[in-house]
Amino acid sequence: MDNNEYLELKKREMSVAMETIKAIDECEDKLIKYRESRPITDLKMMLEGSSSTFPQRPAFWVKKSHKEPYTAITYAELQRDVNGLGTGLISMGMKGKRIAVIGANSYKWAESYLAVVCGTGIVVPLDKELSPAELKQLVIEAEVSCVIMGKKHKKDFLEMMKSGDTKIELLINMDADEDEEDVLAFTTCLNKGKELLDSGDKSFTEAQIIGDEMSILLFTSGTTGIAKGVMLSHRNICEDLMIAPTVIRLKEDQIFFSVLPLHHTYECTCGFLMPLYKGAAIAYCEGLKYILSNMQEIKPTYFLGVPAIFEMFYKKIWSTARKNGKEEKLKKAIKISRFAKKFGIDLTDKLFKDIKNLFGGRMHIIICGGAAINPDVLNGFMDFGITAVQGYGLTEAAPMGALNPDTAPNSNSVGIAFPNTTLKVVNPDENGIGEICIKGANIMMGYYKRPDLTEEVLKDGWFHTGDLGYIDEKGYVFLTGRKKNVIITKNGKNVFPEELEYYLNNVPGISESMVFSRDGELGNDIIIVASVRLDDEEIEEKFGKDADRAEIEKYINEEVDKINEKNPLFKQIKHVHIREEEFIKNTSQKIKRFEEGNKAF
Repeated sequence: MDNNEYLELKKREMSVAMETIKAIDECEDKLIKYRESRPITDLKMMLEGSSSTFPQRPAFWVKKSHKEPYTAITYAELQRDVNGLGTGLISMGMKGKRIAVIGANSYKWAESYLAVVCGTGIVVPLDKELSPAELKQLVIEAEVSCVIMGKKHKKDFLEMMKSGDTKIELLINMDADEDEEDVLAFTTCLNKGKELLDSGDKSFTEAQIIGDEMSILLFTSGTTGIAKGVMLSHRNICEDLMIAPTVIRLKEDQIFFSVLPLHHTYECTCGFLMPLYKGAAIAYCEGLKYILSNMQEIKPTYFLGVPAIFEMFYKKIWSTARKNGKEEKLKKAIKISRFAKKFGIDLTDKLFKDIKNLFGGRMHIIICGGAAINPDVLNGFMDFGITAVQGYGLTEAAPMGALNPDTAPNSNSVGIAFPNTTLKVVNPDENGIGEICIKGANIMMGYYKRPDLTEEVLKDGWFHTGDLGYIDEKGYVFLTGRKKNVIITKNGKNVFPEELEYYLNNVPGISESMVFSRDGELGNDIIIVASVRLDDEEIEEKFGKDADRAEIEKYINEEVDKINEKNPLFKQIKHVHIREEEFIKNTSQKIKRFEEGNKAF
């Protein structure tokens, strides 16, 4: 479109963004405490706004090698790098094409994503844990023309390109400084783009961004094994960036500690784009084995993670206290701290200094998503003086669905709705439990090449999440399970396997579980069964190194009996299998519920 038409389009888009800001300002929910969002129409505008406002602030903290310290990359440097890489990509014929990004979390991954989405083409983040065959299938499905990759994937993508089965024209190695046969070095593309910029090339810096067009194509990693392409626009992402910081305070002096893989929309939107929108900084973890040392180096203030990470830390804190004979002392300190808080006195820095130092000493807030977490873990971190909340999201919501406010967190809930979004429960049962639906500008455009699947979940502007739950009178959302996972007994009773798994996973000595159903011996009803994996460390601590198998099984069965005592007959677990081998999982490390191998006794 010509320049005048484009300017008119951007005016209309800004008017829509201002409506979101107005909705934030006029929101009557008293839990919406922070109303400092700025209007943005697209990610290019977001980045340019932050770079002009915070040019010399650190945008990223990176390590060139494990032995070297973290060094800062400023917003001005980030803008220059993104403009350079984007200009380089366009000069190589990539304008308007689908460009995949795959590799470990890094500044170059982030730079690549922004260079594609802010003026070059459509970005396709890929899961680095997928097999070559799975990656090839997605590359064909998404019609990818270029892959920006880590060196680990060079051989696989070279074979794909040479096979002639894909549309791949260009391969760029993020980890290379020199070109190789058929593979371009990242620095070659970046430097060429910077030279063109300096000579007056404005193909990227003046690129037209249409906020409602597909700009991001994300493939879900569901537990069914069927990957769906979720089409997201700049508008979808920008809506989340504007509405999410209204329930949690986020300032430019914060440092986000990035652990989760960036191809997941949770980390991508919340742990990457969100801090950039607010002028904060991002520090990348070198890997799980360096998580503690990295936190002590960079001293982060925000940490987004999944239950497994935070539960691991929480268990470690208490097991260390027990081993050192300090468990009772820690419990007493918590009681003293809780009593002092009633009078507005915060003793956590003094009482729990060693625990806070595990996280670098400055940790302000941890946010848990991706799956249900034991509320005792969140409450435990808050006892130690670290605000701990959980949220709820789906790729289809880019991904924000709900989040707990930092001023009034409810650890049993996944949070409240954001301004300019609406949540409702459809087809509730006698307990008020039904399917959670979301309506807002953050909801996806649809599933790629699957209008049939899109029609199933998008109805009259409402996204039907497939998650079951209820909303209380204060607006807090509580999840009970997935619609497709519900076990329906032959007398019509509903059993949520996630609820029983929650109880099982809280048993000391059980690390994870899966609950499912089987036909009863007489064939006149189904029975509830469970497969569990043990936590070897906790079992050894409880029974010693040479634990008797029969003794362990007796203990597990007794704990299951205690769970059954709290539940009606139709919910009771009839058989328990202690599983030796790992559960079959997807790349997000979620158990594949419908995989027959996970049901083997």
